[in-house]
Amino acid sequence: MICTSLQNKTYEEILNLLPKLEMAEIRLDSCPLSDNQIEDLFGQTDIPLIATCRAASPLGPAAGSDRRIQGGPSTCPSGVQGDSFGTATSWAEAERKLSIAVQAGVRFADLEIEAPADFSRRFQKLCRECGTSLIRSHHDFSGTPDEKGLQIALARCFRYGADIAKIVTTCHTPEDTSRIESLYSIILEDVDSLQGRLIAFGMGEAGRSTRIECLKRGAPFTYAALSESDATAPGQPVTEELRKAIYGDLKGFHAKGLRMPASKSFAQRAILAAALAEGTSHLYEYSPCEDSEAALQAARSLGASVSQDGSTLIITGIGPITHELGLQLLNAGESGLLARLSIPLLSAINGVPFALEGYGTLTRRPMNEAASIMAAFGVLLNNLDESPGREIHVPLTVRGRLIPGNAEVNGAGGSQLISGLLMALPLCDKDSSLYVSEPKSLPYMYITLDVLRHFGISTRSEMEGDAQMLENEDWSACTGISFKIRGGQAYKAADLNIESDWSAAAAFLVAGAIFGSAEIEGLDIKSIQADIAIIDILVEAGAIVSQLEGGTVCVRRAPLDAFTFDLNHSPDLFPVVAILAAFCAGESRLAGLGRLAGKESDRATAILEMLRQMGVEAEAEGDVLAVQGESLASRLLSGRLLRSGAYTSRHDHRLAMALTVASLGADGPIEIDDTACVKKSFPDFFKIWEG
Repeated sequence: MICTSLQNKTYEEILNLLPKLEMAEIRLDSCPLSDNQIEDLFGQTDIPLIATCRAASPLGPAAGSDRRIQGGPSTCPSGVQGDSFGTATSWAEAERKLSIAVQAGVRFADLEIEAPADFSRRFQKLCRECGTSLIRSHHDFSGTPDEKGLQIALARCFRYGADIAKIVTTCHTPEDTSRIESLYSIILEDVDSLQGRLIAFGMGEAGRSTRIECLKRGAPFTYAALSESDATAPGQPVTEELRKAIYGDLKGFHAKGLRMPASKSFAQRAILAAALAEGTSHLYEYSPCEDSEAALQAARSLGASVSQDGSTLIITGIGPITHELGLQLLNAGESGLLARLSIPLLSAINGVPFALEGYGTLTRRPMNEAASIMAAFGVLLNNLDESPGREIHVPLTVRGRLIPGNAEVNGAGGSQLISGLLMALPLCDKDSSLYVSEPKSLPYMYITLDVLRHFGISTRSEMEGDAQMLENEDWSACTGISFKIRGGQAYKAADLNIESDWSAAAAFLVAGAIFGSAEIEGLDIKSIQADIAIIDILVEAGAIVSQLEGGTVCVRRAPLDAFTFDLNHSPDLFPVVAILAAFCAGESRLAGLGRLAGKESDRATAILEMLRQMGVEAEAEGDVLAVQGESLASRLLSGRLLRSGAYTSRHDHRLAMALTVASLGADGPIEIDDTACVKKSFPDFFKIWEG
């Protein structure tokens, strides 16, 4: 990315300039800003900013070798107004101004390596507490030290708390430029990787090329001037010049006013609950997709009356259930969730053996784990042709009445069947206790409880694990869940809004984070949907995420860093998050590969093969996918954009959407063999994408 240095600008001038820039460095030592203006400026902007406040050493020019490196009025180049060290700001004043910026929420703060030790320690602590990335900068206005001197300067930056080290020297010869560029190839003992963590370039005409070369080698951003007269150092290029050199004709991705479809996770659960309820329910903000339409057909099969008025579903249910339904066949379409919700529900109220059918990828998704869990409740699953010794798949037969009581099940295989049990056990004549060990996809279980609550069903739950982490909604801290379910309950009609789908939004948000910006209306920022985790992931990666007035969620491009995230509870995000990781500097690690085998495709294999075909280095390490990423600018300048060509979605809607996002950063067209598969969850995906 290109960071434009702004000096000698008023508050109003800065505000007018920021919307035109990718990111900006605000020189607090030269910009006449009040404390309130500093606080407002760094607390409200939606582009990444750097707060910098250069201070003059009280020791004077002859204070030793560090002073030579630091520079000062006597060593700074002539003719450069407001250059990096041509001010007389005191260290105390620098600390005060920088601290205001950090407490306001600035993304980056730049502290020169010569700052006094006590100031340095206080400021490092403040940056950690406030989540600000600390840049420790080292400048030499007289020349470029030898390799050993450069390496000592680099190590010193990290030793004194740098999240990002900035090494800037003056280049007089091609040999100087080679030495400054060589920093990117060294290995430091205490630093895993310099990808995204080092900005090294040379000042002066001889160092001009290093301003772009540093991006190619992994710098998170480089510096430019607003205009030639605004240069903060000799040889500093103008922003527009760098923009053309780096991005060429790349248009990026900028989307506003988007609205996402209804969450099918909420819709399917609510549709079945309404079908079982006594009275007429209204489900607002419904939008059709194949999985939700299959749930509506299942509701009709149960005997419910279904109609639609615009985006409102009107469902008159069959409750109270006083007799066995006697349903012999139910079709779940291609929905694994609908299949796993229906098995316990029908086993509780149907009373006769029935067949469960489906089509497409559902017929290839193993159901052995569901069969094992249901057997504990007196229900037997078998293949429709009753062939022994084979893995169980849809179509299958279901025999036996659901028996209430106390049971322990393993949740490592997912939450869908557990959600079905939570919906079915309240209809049994006795109370039940259900203990789930190794729970995965926890948010989906709590979506089920939320829907049950709306429809008058009471269930108590208690999570086990690290209490403090659970209080902070860290699902990975949960080691088990106990559910207490009262029997003899009945569903009551309800009116509720179906939330917009966070998993659908993920593709657009990731595209905005890598290639420009995205604004999506109507998302519930307090949702319990599992895939709201995309916000945490984007923040962890370094994107700018904000909520505008009216609830619009906005994501804007920023320097992206490697991240680590556990996707066990939100496996549907895996494909698009893998694409995000490919554009984050360094090694990202995504846990949860084991959850992907039973999806619409073998997603673990599919994602790994997709990344490798694109030229992205990726490895499966047990349950973790390790992805070696680099920034968009680095890929553009090094010729390592994602490889174009023919790709397969494996008839998986999540892979088709991820490939579409990847196409924005490819060296040519990406052709997807099956795009119609998005109808499963998001029929209008490509229409909205192209719009």
